[in-house]
Amino acid sequence: MEVRNFSEVGRITHLLLKRPEDAFLSQENLNKHWREYGFLGPPDFKQACAEYDAFAALLGGSVPNLHYLNAAAGAGLDSLYVRDALLITEGGAVLLNMGKPLRRGEPHAAARFLSEVGIPVLGEIQDPGRVEGGDVVWFDRNTLAVGQGYRTNADGIRQLAEILPDTVSHIRIVPLPHWKGPGDVLHLMSLISPLDHDLALVYSSLLPVVFREWLLECGIALLEVPSEEYDTMAGNVLAVGPRDCLMLSGNPLTRELLEDRGVTVREYDGTHVSRLGAGGPTCLTRPLFRWD
Repeated sequence: MEVRNFSEVGRITHLLLKRPEDAFLSQENLNKHWREYGFLGPPDFKQACAEYDAFAALLGGSVPNLHYLNAAAGAGLDSLYVRDALLITEGGAVLLNMGKPLRRGEPHAAARFLSEVGIPVLGEIQDPGRVEGGDVVWFDRNTLAVGQGYRTNADGIRQLAEILPDTVSHIRIVPLPHWKGPGDVLHLMSLISPLDHDLALVYSSLLPVVFREWLLECGIALLEVPSEEYDTMAGNVLAVGPRDCLMLSGNPLTRELLEDRGVTVREYDGTHVSRLGAGGPTCLTRPLFRWD
């Protein structure tokens, strides 16, 4: 399979997913492991599967090719959030190395899918380096922003720069705040969701000033997530194409903000697949090919 991804807003034509049946496995497995994975509560397995089917149906209306990872040893509850294990570039994939110890088996589980469909692996982040996909944001073919925090470290970013094709000439390192500490999940994409080449949804209260100013210097207009909707994951929005997005339901202020700027919005109910595991639509998906 040919892959191409150097943007977060180009039209998605191939998308990687993983069903709850293959990540959560069963209600018994959820009841046993949700605490150690840091979930806010135990998802209901049947509800999670129903929510995910509706989510995938929404995606299928815009994305012609949906691909799914299978259940795999070493890939637990968090493997539902497929973005974090891989980075897709122009021509191949990078296997990442998870900052959360319980997720360390996910990249190699995903590598089996890559081999089956003929996607080359360009490289792999090795210990002690750490990079999670939620910390990596494409802005164009030459420019990548990487959040440095508890899930992605300096050595991982250094290795990523060495692996990436020569066309990636600018990696912008974004220091992330402590926020709720190392046990919580705070990725760069918890703070910014690109919507178009010149538009992004951001939570400026946690953005470094230098990075925010750089976004504005790049000509990117910033829409501010209302503070009262940040904890309900309003800022985690997946662009399936320019100004065409999916978001979690229950964030009416943010939805109105997006629609007022000409963004098409579709919502899904993600109580059991998103809110309890702190993984929104960008986390649940790994684009493999975007037309940009």
